[in-house]
Amino acid sequence: MNYQNFFETALDELRGEGNYRVFAELERPVGDAPQAIQHVDGKTRPVTVWCSNDYLGMGKSQLVRETVARTALEDGAGAGGTRNISGTAHLHVALENTLAELHGKEAALLFTSGYVSNWASLSTLGAKLPNCTILSDEKNHASMIEGIRHSKADKVIWKHNDPEDLDRKLAALPVGSAKIVAFESVYSMDGDICPMAEIIEVAEKHGAMTYLDEVHAVGLYGAKGGGISDREGLADRITVIEGTLAKAFGVLGGYIAASSALCDFIRSFASGFIFTTALPPALAAGANASVRHLMTSDIERMRQRRNVARLRGLLDQHRIPHMDNPSHIVPVVVGDPFKAKFLSDTLLDHYGIYVQPINYPTVAKGTERLRITPSPLHSDADIDHLASALSELWSQCALSRAVA
Repeated sequence: MNYQNFFETALDELRGEGNYRVFAELERPVGDAPQAIQHVDGKTRPVTVWCSNDYLGMGKSQLVRETVARTALEDGAGAGGTRNISGTAHLHVALENTLAELHGKEAALLFTSGYVSNWASLSTLGAKLPNCTILSDEKNHASMIEGIRHSKADKVIWKHNDPEDLDRKLAALPVGSAKIVAFESVYSMDGDICPMAEIIEVAEKHGAMTYLDEVHAVGLYGAKGGGISDREGLADRITVIEGTLAKAFGVLGGYIAASSALCDFIRSFASGFIFTTALPPALAAGANASVRHLMTSDIERMRQRRNVARLRGLLDQHRIPHMDNPSHIVPVVVGDPFKAKFLSDTLLDHYGIYVQPINYPTVAKGTERLRITPSPLHSDADIDHLASALSELWSQCALSRAVA
């Protein structure tokens, strides 16, 4: 087999479909956020970042940076090994206690990323619970899908955010059998929010566990920043809440929060936890500082919501179609991979605006989009510039505008 030819052919097919991804090489100076410096062909130019998942700018905050730097100087750069051998630090335990408090749970368990926490937890639960069936929302994240697949448990897909379809599919399963209902609170590509209370009621009716991915909601919603389950007062009825430290909290890592027994079970059986080096203690300390801050501060959330509303209002004025949702995510649907890439490239090259195109397989073909995430750090001038640039390019590409 000509391996090199296979790789090159596969990449050429991606390019032909308009789905080949090109990364912008950026420096992100702290004092200039959300401005960054792009490196191109040995030269640099300023750009404004509009697609970061550091939703509240906490990765740039003085509190978090100083905590990470101080801890790295005191404790070192790495964890020294897996948690099971030599890598459990006091700072890991402190962060787990904070996360358990955030979600009102008995315990929490840290992982190196949100992807790993989903993959490891779902794969372990599905594999170890006898005759388990996992019922997965059809728009769940790849990390959840991979965890379910790896578990080899029976899998049932239910219609997106449809409690009635979930009810029908749970009713078809044997009474008393192990069942896990896996879903997200905020779906990252469309920005829609699940009907959480209805889903929980259906799951409880059929004796199913609930596994909730809150990665795009933690830090952003609820009185303490515990996510949609915090905002709706439903966290106590969720079996497992999974979250990330890499988005609104601005650092790195993933976690689950649940009962002490369930967290200990995952700690004891999940290969994705057992056999990987632990999160650096300095990052755990920075994440803990960020979570603690957002448990009491609403300033960042309010500024972000104000900027989201301002951008949506300007897009409406320019009749730029964007998906209507109640979250902080503003998807501007283009519907064509080549035009989405052209818009992204032109915004970057001619307007100094960095927003990556989202193409298949992240979203379905025909729904290609620009996914915009306003932060508290964007100025009114930044927002005005983005809306104006989009309007000019919308005309240049002869794209349909929203009905006035």
